[in-house]
Amino acid sequence: MSEARPPFPPFDAETAAQKVQAAEDAWNSRDPQRVSLAYTEDSVWRNRDTFLTGRAEIVEFLTAKWEREQDYVLRKSLWAFTDDRIGVRFQYEWHDDQGQWWRSYGNELWEFGSDGLMRRREASINDVAIDESARRLFGPRPDDERGPGHEIPLQ
Repeated sequence: MSEARPPFPPFDAETAAQKVQAAEDAWNSRDPQRVSLAYTEDSVWRNRDTFLTGRAEIVEFLTAKWEREQDYVLRKSLWAFTDDRIGVRFQYEWHDDQGQWWRSYGNELWEFGSDGLMRRREASINDVAIDESARRLFGPRPDDERGPGHEIPLQ
């Protein structure tokens, strides 16, 4: 049986923001096993053009992702929420094995079970090549940049 993951639906503005920050923190760990524990055992994903089902496939996918996307750093922002769904926009920066830096822009749709685990994730992502000098994400979000009023810029 899976462990419950608070906060639980139905979400309000505060608990939806907590879910988003928890996801950002987990993904910035770049630990596929840790990240997978936020999802149901049979969670379904669409990530770009890849379709996944279950934690084992999530771990495999994320392991390969973070081998390819080096020095990955992520910021997520709450876009909207309902009782058991959250819409998120995000940006992350990384470089490939040739040293080219990228900023990836995306939107995610999340659906949760009553246990607070995500049962569905759909992500649409676009990559933009950037110069290293254009980077603006350096490590996990500092405490003074958490919470309302610290939106990620569009460009």
